[in-house]
Amino acid sequence: MIAEDLDTAINEWPDRLREGQLATVGGEASELPLPDLVWVLERLRVRDRAIVFRLLPKGLAHEAFERFDEGLRAELFTSLRDDQVITLFGDLDPDDRVHLMDELPANVARKLLQGLSKHERELTAPILGYDRGSIGRWMSTEYVRVLDTQTVLEALTQIRHRGRDAETIYTVPVTDSSKQLVGVVSLRELMLADTGRPVGQIMNEPISVAASEDAEAAARRCLDAQVLALPVVDKEERIVGILTVDDAVRIISQAEEEDAARAGAAEPLGRPYLSTPVRTLVRSRVVWLLLLAVSAVATVGVLDHFEGDLSQAVTLAVFIPLIIGTGGNTGSQAAVTITRAVAVGDVRPRDVGIVLLREIRTGAALGARLGTLAFVAIALVAVFIEGYGLDIGLVVALSMLAICTLAASVGGVIPLFAKAVKIDPAVMSTPFISTFVDATGLILYFVIAKMVLGL
Repeated sequence: MIAEDLDTAINEWPDRLREGQLATVGGEASELPLPDLVWVLERLRVRDRAIVFRLLPKGLAHEAFERFDEGLRAELFTSLRDDQVITLFGDLDPDDRVHLMDELPANVARKLLQGLSKHERELTAPILGYDRGSIGRWMSTEYVRVLDTQTVLEALTQIRHRGRDAETIYTVPVTDSSKQLVGVVSLRELMLADTGRPVGQIMNEPISVAASEDAEAAARRCLDAQVLALPVVDKEERIVGILTVDDAVRIISQAEEEDAARAGAAEPLGRPYLSTPVRTLVRSRVVWLLLLAVSAVATVGVLDHFEGDLSQAVTLAVFIPLIIGTGGNTGSQAAVTITRAVAVGDVRPRDVGIVLLREIRTGAALGARLGTLAFVAIALVAVFIEGYGLDIGLVVALSMLAICTLAASVGGVIPLFAKAVKIDPAVMSTPFISTFVDATGLILYFVIAKMVLGL
């Protein structure tokens, strides 16, 4: 469907619902392709979304619900009848069920868990036992495993018998009798092998992740290995679940969304902008603004301390925004680069010395180029405007050199420090660099000015 039609649905459905045209809205919603339906539902107000959702056929409603983010699912739960909630909750995959429980109040989540069948509780409980940031929280407990001693025919029979409820059957973990992972085999290899051969003779060396491992790191390993699924094991190398490639992509997508938001000094929304309440928008930004306000307070303190020097060379004040802005941008560039390198595993905290030396050289090279450009520009201006001498140009040029070197060094080291103390590098980088570079950059600027101008 074209975008204009979808916009029409978003704008007209609420009015039709208020006019009682439920059957019309339900019919139009049911005829939409699933991706378009989800797109529209995500952008409706909470009450309207719940009404339209109730009007959908049961099967279509379940398919749409599975495509919602956890935040929208939890929000929708509060607007549905108990019987609908229990049905939707029971139909979710165990890992999706756990993510939804993380968004719900504890008493509601506990009640829903108790309402599951014994089999579904057994599939869900192991996932709840792992930390939220671990891959164990994302693994699927619905998988098919075969024994290395089974024949290919026996393995295929087992896959046919249990594969309908499995997350995937294209990558099959191979274990011994004690559930210890010994290999993996693809469905293709099983289909093409001699039915009488033992699985142990055709299986491949396994690539696995520990259930306690960081979710983002495990997801990147899955994508780097270019496999459809990775077995998830416990401390004794016994298989406890699998990580599928679609969940790995989802983890990386969420991580990159968080990094992008925090690089802009905000928290990720986790839902479409137009369906996000204003209070949530405020919450996502206010903490960072309070942290960044510290930078302004520190900057004011520095300016107050050097007020006497400014009164002797008023022209210095003209270049303060240039100095602060250049330092902040240089530091942010370094931080974003290193944060990305840390995320993909290119650098680790132990590489801090190498990173520091590289960023010092990079910052100095940038500062030299920008400082030279600033000196030439000020020298040209000095020909026409009184008060802009070569001495001011030298102050600005040297300040650019010093500040770019400092900012790049700090921006490169902070993400590594954050990673070492188990803090998301994107969380620390923006507020710390803004606070540190603004205040320290001004101090360097005025110290250089006093030395060059003799203030």
